[in-house]
Amino acid sequence: MRSVRVWFKKTGMAIYISHLDMNRCLSRAVVRAKLPLWYTEGFNPKPYLNFLCPLPLGQEGVNEPLDIRIEGEMTNEEVKNALSAVMPAGIEIGAVTDPVMKTAQITSAEYEITLEFGTENAAESFCCKADEIIKSGELMAEKRSKKGVKTVNLCEMIMSFSVGANGSFAEIKTVTATGSASNLNPDLVLTALFEKTGLEPVSRKISRIRLFNENGDTFC
Repeated sequence: MRSVRVWFKKTGMAIYISHLDMNRCLSRAVVRAKLPLWYTEGFNPKPYLNFLCPLPLGQEGVNEPLDIRIEGEMTNEEVKNALSAVMPAGIEIGAVTDPVMKTAQITSAEYEITLEFGTENAAESFCCKADEIIKSGELMAEKRSKKGVKTVNLCEMIMSFSVGANGSFAEIKTVTATGSASNLNPDLVLTALFEKTGLEPVSRKISRIRLFNENGDTFC
């Protein structure tokens, strides 16, 4: 038995598949792919699947990791080909690799966000105000956790943030805390910024690009 790391892309209508349904979806897919799966023990054996950092509903993932366990001599390339043949629309297998880092090593994630405003002036105004707010070092919001709801300074969980206008669009690149120790959903940052600036877009697109460890190395 060995673990393999499946890297997949989640786009299009697939972004509206909840984590629970995503688990069911890929559980069925690995069975359809006829992989030599390792099953959990107990009264209800299931193929081992571990989503290392589940995506929030409505967000894209460019390179998302999923760990599975297989038995036998099947190569990573054979696993990739078998899975690619059975993936539903919006989910694309990018690569299958041997795991290098552990899940607990994930500490942050890079996002690219596109916001569409009604006018160019609104987009430019939002960019200027958002940049000032983040640079001030304080953006307060209510954050829900297992211990309940508390008011926190979101800036303390933002490692980097840049924003610029492109016509009626505001384009954001940011790295935020992600993982078991601390986790910040970029949607919460956006909601707080919309409230603070008094400006809200007509549409938004959030894409997670990659994950990092505490040293800033790309998770692999």
